[in-house]
Amino acid sequence: MSIKKEVTEGEEPVSPFAQLFSLPGLDVFNIVTIGCKNEGHAPTIIEGLKNTLINHPRFSSILVTGDGEGKGKAKWIPTKVKVENHVIVPDIDPYIENPDEFLENYTSNMALSPMDMSKPLWEFHLLKLKTSHAEYVAVARFHHSLGDGMSLMSLLLACTRKVCDPEALPTFLAPKKSKAKNAFWSLVAWLLFLVRTMFHTCVEIFKALAFMCFPGDITNYLCGKPGATLSTNKFIHQIIPLDDVKNVKNALNMTVNDVLFGMVQAGLSRYLNQRYDLETTSDTRKALDNICHHGVVFFNLRPNRDIEDLANMMAKGSKCRWGNSIGFVLIPLWMKLEDDILEYVRQAKNNMDRKKHSLEPLFSYGLLKLTMEVLGITAVKNLLKRIFGNTTMIFSNVVGPAEEISFFGHQISYIAASSFGIPQALILVIQSYVDKLIINLAVDLDVIPDPHHLCNLIIESLSMMKSAASDFCCHASEV
Repeated sequence: MSIKKEVTEGEEPVSPFAQLFSLPGLDVFNIVTIGCKNEGHAPTIIEGLKNTLINHPRFSSILVTGDGEGKGKAKWIPTKVKVENHVIVPDIDPYIENPDEFLENYTSNMALSPMDMSKPLWEFHLLKLKTSHAEYVAVARFHHSLGDGMSLMSLLLACTRKVCDPEALPTFLAPKKSKAKNAFWSLVAWLLFLVRTMFHTCVEIFKALAFMCFPGDITNYLCGKPGATLSTNKFIHQIIPLDDVKNVKNALNMTVNDVLFGMVQAGLSRYLNQRYDLETTSDTRKALDNICHHGVVFFNLRPNRDIEDLANMMAKGSKCRWGNSIGFVLIPLWMKLEDDILEYVRQAKNNMDRKKHSLEPLFSYGLLKLTMEVLGITAVKNLLKRIFGNTTMIFSNVVGPAEEISFFGHQISYIAASSFGIPQALILVIQSYVDKLIINLAVDLDVIPDPHHLCNLIIESLSMMKSAASDFCCHASEV
């Protein structure tokens, strides 16, 4: 009786969004691949997880969803965790012919395999595998009910330490602060900001509601069939220098995010033209230009917080805000074939600026929450399927550590993050790490059968932008 009472007191209710992400047909996972520069030692990693990750309440609790679809009372029930049951070390042939392809297939198969709901919903796969970019690979899978992607990535980084200072947590590049102004001009700037925010918020929310209610012509070359299950997913990643993006950014006086989104748009446009031979088919070319493709871009709604808070939570049991706290915006994709490759970046900046100067991310979060409270989880599930079913891709850009870090003594070469379970044919996550950018694609092979070709076109687009930006700077200096 006393044991039962103790467990009941330790129970916590499951947030509506956590319950949503555990529904059949919307069972979402976050996949993180960590490449290491040195050969791995599984016992060291297991011991490290015992001292950090399982001290977080969500990673030492079982998710009980009740009778499904919101009929039962979902709750987190604390349990004793044996880390060894969550760490898988497969036996891999050391002389494997193509280790990069093996890693892609292993990650894809791991994502598709069911997760044991009778245990805390996380696992690590430690692969003794030498690839093009790593001597050892760890692949982690976290159920989305544990937290959103930004929270989970921050928690994972809180388990790491700087290579140059093994006791110090990773550091991130802080955003530049605007120069101080006098009181009058500060007031004027604040009023202009308020007016601009209100204007863009009204316009963007109206456009988002119109899209959700009347998607129009949903003919889309990169959309999966309605209701299709993602049973043929593929995860791939490639690494490029961060300096290439910064060169374009500096030449055009834009942000890294503008260049990345422009690069992706250019790559997608070239992919569609090559795959469907649209360059030589004028009628189909015009039809594609008339289709308004949209992407979903996620925004983190949680205030920027030092990962030291998460490290203290795992080490000392202190309190820290946690959960799924993300909003999204619907952003039009510029898919027209342009002679000027930099036009994709300009269009990306125009669209991104309108979104950043609006409250659309907060609105989307509030809309989902209100729909859930008034109409129930099933209604939110149908709303999300309607949104993702009429959009081309999901895009996210994650800022990583600015210095080399280690994961329980294993120096990290790269970090690649993605998601699985969202009914979307293309999920593209770009993660920065020191001087690298890791482009991670999760695709439905029924829709995009050649993801490597798509990724190569995206990277080639960046090279073209770099060359065009150099010419642009030379021309500007001559003028």
